Amino acid sequence: MKRDFILASGSPRRKDILEKAGFKFDIIKSNYDEKMDNLDFSVSKIELNAQKKAQDVATRYPDETILSADTVVVLDNHIFGKPKSRDDAYEMLKNLSGKTHFVLTAICLISNKKIYTTHTKTDVTFNQLSDKMIYDYIDNFKPYDKAGAYGIQELPPNYVKSTNGDIETVIGLSSTAVKELLRNIK
Repeated sequence: MKRDFILASGSPRRKDILEKAGFKFDIIKSNYDEKMDNLDFSVSKIELNAQKKAQDVATRYPDETILSADTVVVLDNHIFGKPKSRDDAYEMLKNLSGKTHFVLTAICLISNKKIYTTHTKTDVTFNQLSDKMIYDYIDNFKPYDKAGAYGIQELPPNYVKSTNGDIETVIGLSSTAVKELLRNIK
């Protein structure tokens, strides 16, 4: 069966989302090393990161359709990347505790040497998290590969007060947005 694209990501969460949505794809992880921690937020920076990931794989597979994504957590215009340590994860979750932040996932598709980008955004409000709740989560789920130090699909229900938007955006990739991008290039 013909594949829809090459996914330029090693994220198991993106893989799961795309498989559940029925896409056929191969995975070729991008070697592009994004450096987004502690930067001021702009959509263009995140979309550029997704584009660089796709371009890295497209240079090796120039005749293929390449899909990539980049997800960030943003609070008060400040980007929360992936935590580097337990202390870093604690600080991120403590900052998010009791507040509304948003998660933005930028998506890039390269097809026939043309670049298409889009993004999706979801608001997430956390309940007040005690130090014990934060450390229990960190110690049990080791969120070092997740923007903002959390995976919403792993959080106990009492951690999140509300979400507004596509939950797949928070997990790492909106299958609806991918379908739209693919529809627009055909």
